[in-house]
Amino acid sequence: MNAFHIRPAVGPDARVLADMLVEASNWNPVRSRTRVTVLEDASVRRYIAGWQRPSDFGCVAEDARGVAVGATWARLFPANEPGYGFVASGVPELTLGVYPPWRAQGVGRALLRELARQAAARGHARLSLSVERANFAQRLYVSEGFVTVASGDDADTMVRTVR
Repeated sequence: MNAFHIRPAVGPDARVLADMLVEASNWNPVRSRTRVTVLEDASVRRYIAGWQRPSDFGCVAEDARGVAVGATWARLFPANEPGYGFVASGVPELTLGVYPPWRAQGVGRALLRELARQAAARGHARLSLSVERANFAQRLYVSEGFVTVASGDDADTMVRTVR
């Protein structure tokens, strides 16, 4: 396994989070979209727009050289402008992205565990997310305690208790 470490995400990490948002959006190589196309989509861009708002939190995985290889972060959305994985006001919705060479090496799991720790430390009781059923990451989420609370045509909204 390649060495990596996890650190908190900070304001200047907006570019890293944008990169990971593109990775998360392009989990299926058959439907891969360019960075520009992904970030021009307002429904996707909203997950990073204005990073880092006071309620935003997250973490970045870096390799031994300090190069970002993955990230996860959480953001609150209002009920009148819900995200894809919205379950309730006050429940942060997470996004997770890992570069393909680093997948299935424990990076996503380590990021999720650190984000859950951060959420609990901030007083949140739950985290939510949306994942397409065909996405291999859904197995990771289930193994980390996320349960499906709503289903659409091809995606599930999942929630995990963090405290």
